[in-house]
Amino acid sequence: MIEAFIIRVQEFSELFGEKQNVKDTEGFYNYYNAVAKKSKQNETDILLVANMFLTGFDSKYLNTLYVDKNLKYHGLIQAFSRTNRILDKNKTQGNIVCFRNLKDKTDEAIALFSNKEAIDEIIVEPYEAYVEKFNEATQRLLEIVPEVVSVDGLYSEEDQLQFVLAFRAMMRLHKKMSHYTEFTWDDLQIEEQLFADYTSKYLDLKERLDPTDPSKKASILNDIDFELELIRRDTINVTYILQLLIKFNSKQSAKDKESTEKDIFNLLNTEVSLRSKRELIEKFIQESLPHIEDTDAIPEEFEKFWNVEQEKALQELVKTENLSEEKTERLIENYLFTEREPLRKEILDLRKEGRPSVLKSKEIGDRILNKIIGFVDTFVNGISGN
Repeated sequence: MIEAFIIRVQEFSELFGEKQNVKDTEGFYNYYNAVAKKSKQNETDILLVANMFLTGFDSKYLNTLYVDKNLKYHGLIQAFSRTNRILDKNKTQGNIVCFRNLKDKTDEAIALFSNKEAIDEIIVEPYEAYVEKFNEATQRLLEIVPEVVSVDGLYSEEDQLQFVLAFRAMMRLHKKMSHYTEFTWDDLQIEEQLFADYTSKYLDLKERLDPTDPSKKASILNDIDFELELIRRDTINVTYILQLLIKFNSKQSAKDKESTEKDIFNLLNTEVSLRSKRELIEKFIQESLPHIEDTDAIPEEFEKFWNVEQEKALQELVKTENLSEEKTERLIENYLFTEREPLRKEILDLRKEGRPSVLKSKEIGDRILNKIIGFVDTFVNGISGN
């Protein structure tokens, strides 16, 4: 047993380029701390423990806890609490998979350390309850927009608001259900493709609220949180799309090509991280892809295309806003490095004609900032993954 553990430690050291050993107490705790650090930084996929990391350890990335031990009282609460760190709207609760029947022990522990009424607040509802709620929400949506094209006929902002609220409720329930291992679209009263089509229309409404366009009047939808985190999937990025393009180019049958093309355009329409890149990717598919015979050359050709489009977009930005190109490039680099949005003062210092009047500073500063954020979102974020 000890020999097997030492081998695992050696494998850990080789994997992360460290020199861990557990020959003495100090070495063991150095290894323990190294494992904890890697887990907190989301550098480990699965961690096998026994009576460890129950106190003083929190990783916001920890999503699922697999339990194969008879726990009770404070030990159960400590173990289950390892999953209680909320990461974002994609992780709204922890997921506990038990290989023992701990239902009664869980209720006892919660009642002892909290109160009897807290059980319904701490433990999420059964999967079936969310299915029922989702299907009810689907019916409410279809009463507002019976078909996808019906969304285009919502001319008043009040009607658009009703659609946004109804579909947002469905997205919230879908996100909760997707954490369950038994989740399947077969249980729902809407097909996955139809849900994706409504998602595209939902995103279209969001994009119409262009903060960079001063000619557009204030909208009541500006006060609505569209909660795009409910849609975002970080693993879907431009690299992923390129793999699909390679797959598309290598397909021989028209049916296979049609299926892959459908997957690509569906992702471009529904994936939040790709929406700002959609027009450019479609341009590459239509204008460049047909002339590339070697599928292995697609990534390189796409990079050339992207660099040209990026330079054109930068030139358009500095020209329309009369900015210093050198200062703008430096500010964007600093923004990417620090991950801090530039201050209005820094934005206005980019202007060749100097700062505007106090009355126009906010309007002009916000417009340029939104354009810079849009530039980064299009040409940098989501290119190679997160």
